[in-house]
This record gives sequence, C-alpha cells and structure tokens, in this order.
Amino acid sequence: MGCHAGGMRRWKVAGGLLTENDGLLLVANRRRNGSVDWSTPGGVIDDGESALDALSREVAEETNLVVSGWDELCWTVEVDFVDLDMHLHVEVHRAAGWSGELAFDDPDGIVHDGGFHDNHGVAARLAGAARWVAEPLQAWLASDFDGRPHFRYRAIGLAGDLRAERLGP
Repeated sequence: MGCHAGGMRRWKVAGGLLTENDGLLLVANRRRNGSVDWSTPGGVIDDGESALDALSREVAEETNLVVSGWDELCWTVEVDFVDLDMHLHVEVHRAAGWSGELAFDDPDGIVHDGGFHDNHGVAARLAGAARWVAEPLQAWLASDFDGRPHFRYRAIGLAGDLRAERLGP
C-alpha cells in the first residue's frame, strides 16, 4: 500500500520465502532505469488486502506458482528514506507449500526471470542488492537469528545513489 500521511509516502510490502531441495527462489527485477536486482518474490500490499493475500497474489503473478499456505513470519524490515520522504515496511513469510511450474509473465513488467538457488547462488545474486534486502536474507540463510527479528535502516540519497545504514541491533 502506498499512501501519503502528513506528506510522507508509506509503503507496505510482503516477501515470500519458497524453498525446495535446489534452494531458495529468487526473482530478477528489471527497474525503470534498466538495472536488474534479485529478491524473493513479493510486492506491494494493496489497500484492504492482508499481507498474506497480497503475497499469494504477487507470487502467482510473478512466478506462476500457487502457494497453498504460509508457515511463519520470518522477519520484518523498516526503511526510512530520508531524502525521498518515504517509509517502507516489509514483512517476509515462509511458504508452507506451493504448486505449479515456474513461468515469468509479470503483469507489472518487473519480474522477468528467476529460479531456485543454493546459498552460494543466493549470495552471488544479492551482491548488488540493497542492504535491507540482502542482510536479513543472508542472516536467515545462515540461521543467524531466532524468532522474528526486526531490521531497521535509514537510507540517505536519491534513487540510484542511496546509502543505507542499519539502526540498532
């Protein structure tokens, strides 16, 4: 959900962890400037939509996979984009199961490729990712936290030149 509250844009996003023997599902996102970054599937939570309903919808749109249920909330992320007057809240859930064959025909035209990757492959694809995407995912893969941690970041700069710092533990 993207909304303005007192001038600040607030976005709620959900991400999904789909795993199988070959590893973790990552998707390639083509941005407006032509750059590509990798992430777990997911997207914006629309007004009136629950996070899990949005996540199921986004996974189906981006990958053609139908999630049968979600096991757990794994972590949350908040990012304050100081110079963009924007706040991002992300929650990442693990899928209990899914069906279908991977296919990429994203109606938003963003996701154009993807696949399941082992930890080495995930690390390689996240090399250029934003800290708020890469760090929590790498910690989860390393089983480096218990419970549902909350990651907070402050991003300074404008699109294409963002510098992020982690706040707190």
